[in-house]
Amino acid sequence: MPPWNPVLGHLYFCYKITSKLPKDAHPNYLPNMARRELPNLGPNFYLDTWPFGPQMLVVASTKGLYQITQEHSLRKHPGLRYFLQPIAEGLDLVTMEGDLWKTWRGIFSPGFSAMYLSSLTKGIIEETEQFCRNLQQLAQSQKLFRMKDLTDNLTMDIIGRIVMNAQLGSQVQSNPLVDGLRMQVKWCTFGADTNPFKRYNPARPVIHWYNSQRMNAYVTRVIDSRFAELRSGEDNTEKANKSIIDLVLTAYLSDNATKSLPDMDKTFKRFAMNQIKLFLFSGHDTTSSTVCYIFYTLATKHDVLVRVRAEHHSVFGMDSSRTATLITANPHLMNQLPYTVAVIKEVLRMYPAVSGTRIGEHDFNVVDEAGQHFPTQDFLVWDVVQGIHRDPGYWQRPDEFIPERWLAAPGDPLHPIKGAYRPFSHGPRNCIGQELAMIEMKIIMALAARQFDITLGYRELDQANKSNDIKTVYGERGYQVQRAQPQGDLPCYVATVNG
Repeated sequence: MPPWNPVLGHLYFCYKITSKLPKDAHPNYLPNMARRELPNLGPNFYLDTWPFGPQMLVVASTKGLYQITQEHSLRKHPGLRYFLQPIAEGLDLVTMEGDLWKTWRGIFSPGFSAMYLSSLTKGIIEETEQFCRNLQQLAQSQKLFRMKDLTDNLTMDIIGRIVMNAQLGSQVQSNPLVDGLRMQVKWCTFGADTNPFKRYNPARPVIHWYNSQRMNAYVTRVIDSRFAELRSGEDNTEKANKSIIDLVLTAYLSDNATKSLPDMDKTFKRFAMNQIKLFLFSGHDTTSSTVCYIFYTLATKHDVLVRVRAEHHSVFGMDSSRTATLITANPHLMNQLPYTVAVIKEVLRMYPAVSGTRIGEHDFNVVDEAGQHFPTQDFLVWDVVQGIHRDPGYWQRPDEFIPERWLAAPGDPLHPIKGAYRPFSHGPRNCIGQELAMIEMKIIMALAARQFDITLGYRELDQANKSNDIKTVYGERGYQVQRAQPQGDLPCYVATVNG
């Protein structure tokens, strides 16, 4: 445990660590920075941040993370449920427990399988083509823009197509569902704000109610429309456009084939509606941040960009304008991009989009490799992905971007250690959308990497906001902030290749 003060706990220690970071740096940097300050600390340790935060047990070892996510999956922390309540009304796969979680995970899992998603690549490609058209317009204008704005809209439109076959069109115009969700998220809180005016803002319940009405009305129309078409047998949707909710509703109708169903069961409908809203939020936000870091990497590491383009030339041919057509005709071409996948995995290692918080339990201890026991009762258990992904005990040269580690054979010092790579978590409660995220990112790279050159705009951003504040983490200007996106939402310029 770091040096503890009977009055301040670990507050002063945390202050010393965070004072070396930018003010807006993501809290996920703290545990790993603490270990670099105290090399003998070990990957599992306690932090006492009372009264500004809960007492917590940091877990960043393969053995410890296995214990809390696979061997004995601890329940998610109530703060996460509090945050997601205005989005999914407490009926979401992230915070559900027990048989209820198993039932709904089983209902939606088939739609997120790699095989089923491969049949939906046409929709992903069409949305990515609109993204490329938007980049083309920005290249012509030569204006500074924030990549996160574009990737947010792109991934939102992709999720809308994949989950409910709805063309949200947020890349070209306003959409009530998208606008409502984004406003809802801005007003969400984990319920631990130290500022009482923010924590108990009387406007929050009203705004949440209003946005819930907007979102629920939109999703309900989609579900009711698809249910009516599928029940009547008048569904003319092509197989390539069959969304995940189509699969779910088809299974629901099949399970109730012997019953007269004038309307959908209200409980089923409510649960399905809230899962859709959850997928829209979590699926678009995390993938958007990762896509930003893919472009950040291609903009800052020319050797990586050159090799990615060479691989795409070899698979899709030299004419990049034909890539979308080729992938639509043969989605399995995406399986011939080992280096592209290695780049994506290395981005996810260095810039993981999530970490997890869980509730400790009575008589449940995390046991480290040396046999030391860490009781979890009354502690928030923090599984820190950033910590294990940057740990030199698990990774050779952890602060270096080395895609080759994902191509290394077992026995090679670069070869990843089992259990140390956790961007989607492990165990029964791993990310249900991880296959979709990987398909999205491969398609985005395939369509954009050869068409556009990205140049970072942090110099202009810093000139406009002059200060002596720290502006890097691990020497990187695009450090992670807020919900794990690049600082400043990745300001950049874009130019067409050879344009």
